[in-house]
Amino acid sequence: MTENNKKNSSVSEKTLLKAFELMCVAKSMAELYEKNSAVTAKYVHATSRGHEAIQLALGLQLKPQDYLSAYYRDDSILLGIGLEPYDLMLQLLAKRDDPFSGGRTYYCHPSLRRDDMPKIPHQSSATGMQAIPTTGIAMGIQYLEKQNISYYKGKDKPVVVCSLGDASITEGEVAEAFQMAVLKKFPILYLVQDNEWDISANAKEIRAMDASEYAKGFKGLEVRSIDGTDFIKSFETVQEVIDLIRKERRPFMIHAKVPLLNHHTSGVRKEWYRDDLEEQAKRDPYPRFRKQLLDLGFTEADLVRLEIQALKRVNEDYQKALKAEDPLPEDLFTHDFAPTPIKEEKGIRAPKGKQATVMVDCALFAVQELMAKHPECLLYGQDVGGRLGGVFREAATLAQKFGDDRVFNTPIQEAFIIGSTVGMSAVGCKPIVEVQFADYIWPGLNQLFTEVSRSCYLSNGKWPVSCIIRVPIGAYGSGGPYHSSSVESVLTNIRGVKIAYPSTGADLKGLMKAAYYDPNPVVMLEHKGLYWSKIKGTEDAKTIEPDEDYIIPFGKARIVQEATKEELDKGNTLTVITYGMGVYWSKNAAKQFPGRVEIIDLRTLNPLDEEAIYTSVKKHNKCIVVTEEPVFNSFAQGLAGRIQRQCFSFLDAPVEVIGSENMPAIPLNSILEKTMIPSAEKVAVAMSEMFSY
Repeated sequence: MTENNKKNSSVSEKTLLKAFELMCVAKSMAELYEKNSAVTAKYVHATSRGHEAIQLALGLQLKPQDYLSAYYRDDSILLGIGLEPYDLMLQLLAKRDDPFSGGRTYYCHPSLRRDDMPKIPHQSSATGMQAIPTTGIAMGIQYLEKQNISYYKGKDKPVVVCSLGDASITEGEVAEAFQMAVLKKFPILYLVQDNEWDISANAKEIRAMDASEYAKGFKGLEVRSIDGTDFIKSFETVQEVIDLIRKERRPFMIHAKVPLLNHHTSGVRKEWYRDDLEEQAKRDPYPRFRKQLLDLGFTEADLVRLEIQALKRVNEDYQKALKAEDPLPEDLFTHDFAPTPIKEEKGIRAPKGKQATVMVDCALFAVQELMAKHPECLLYGQDVGGRLGGVFREAATLAQKFGDDRVFNTPIQEAFIIGSTVGMSAVGCKPIVEVQFADYIWPGLNQLFTEVSRSCYLSNGKWPVSCIIRVPIGAYGSGGPYHSSSVESVLTNIRGVKIAYPSTGADLKGLMKAAYYDPNPVVMLEHKGLYWSKIKGTEDAKTIEPDEDYIIPFGKARIVQEATKEELDKGNTLTVITYGMGVYWSKNAAKQFPGRVEIIDLRTLNPLDEEAIYTSVKKHNKCIVVTEEPVFNSFAQGLAGRIQRQCFSFLDAPVEVIGSENMPAIPLNSILEKTMIPSAEKVAVAMSEMFSY
């Protein structure tokens, strides 16, 4: 390259050569995958062909302190940050040493935690779902900077990059991410790669505007629209935008127009439905960049040498990857949860000289103690800020004590509230978030299932999500059909999430502490009918507040009451397995059968204390499971099935399940509500029938 031509380029000679080398690598990989499709297409993959220029322009400029969300067509970004073709091929072939997931997830679904590279938390396949967790990363970085506890003390402040395909912009959850980014001015770049295809649906069918036009509706989201096939222009634009984000700490979008030159994925081939392939090939960034380099003074020999080296490197890495070890069967069972340090009950449950405290205040004091001790702890959700402190006053005074940066309201965005915890956790924050009612959790289930619950497992243990999701639950005071639901059966079917359902203030405080120190996601179900013990018969939910060190490990049930030895010896006893409000229906029902009923309060639904359950059932030979949910297809019914299987030879009667009537919703009218949900009277009837066996 001549000195005169070097001056014509804003990009260094070294960077230009590196970019061309990696573009050759990406192209060679795509061609090799196609040539060997009988092997490489066993597991679904996509490649970056057509997208390489903008991707390399980004990847080559990211630093180790940065965070990246790369989506399933971003293998050139991954090459740009320093990964080898061999690394990507291990995932392509689902090998045991796949550095991202250990063979658990698709090609180019990276998760990376290396000191010398940008950090990549778990990437799911759900289109657009990465926008919220990645925006949560930027939210966490901003929080740490404001609190002056940032992990990074250097000059170039961290930048967060969220890569999206243009078709994903129509997802509502992407809008939630954009809204929060501009509302709070997060340091994030949304890189939108627009190839005008959503599998077989073309842009004309699926959108009224492209991403750059859509972004105009988000005040403060500055946009650069570029030809993403021009490497030099892409590099200059990325450089400008990233420099601005590092200095000004505000969100940007780069909207890059690119062709899709390869298949949507190996399983959905371009020739099945595309009629624009010849036209799209004219926009191939590879020959364009090659010509630019020749025009800048690089020689044909320089470029041919790099092309040959790339082809050799790709072929050698492929042969090496083919020989790599496959996962072992026992690998299936690792990393569903990260190990928790909380193994045993500690602290003082009922300190002397203290008055009994309502359940809602026990939770409040637990959070207050945690926030006072841990600056990385923060609380956010709907209406939890200083003006109200939660609709149940469960966050009262916290904003005044800790400030609006640590306790704050969010928009009505359940998906963002839940999904942002992935990113917050990734940067070292410990978010406690709140969904206002269990009935409102449904918009957040996509994030809970797709991102939160699977992050540890699909990142092979690298990125567990440490968060607490508080959910007021249950029927109380004619709340009606949208403020009364029980949702635990849905939640317990989401593997990878721990679930607590305490029935007393002491348990709520002890489990809140355990949840905080647990590196896994925890959903804390808090029955709003027990918050103040206002319902007759729930007075025991009000307890002495435990001391600050009190903590209860998950998976340890509580014996609420025991049957007498005399009645046990006569064979006149039964056990009730329950949780939440069921504890009080059962306690009050048991008054009709003095000394004959043992009650086990599960306290946590996942993990379950199976030992306590089965020990109690085997001791009493009769069992009732009490729940507030409708019985059919419920968690409680599943638990009854497990009990019958494990304790079959000990049972003197079928396991009974008592719950709400099997109706679609809890009606507003108090008579109808009472008719639908369980009660002490209904549980007593079931006990009487069980004793008749």
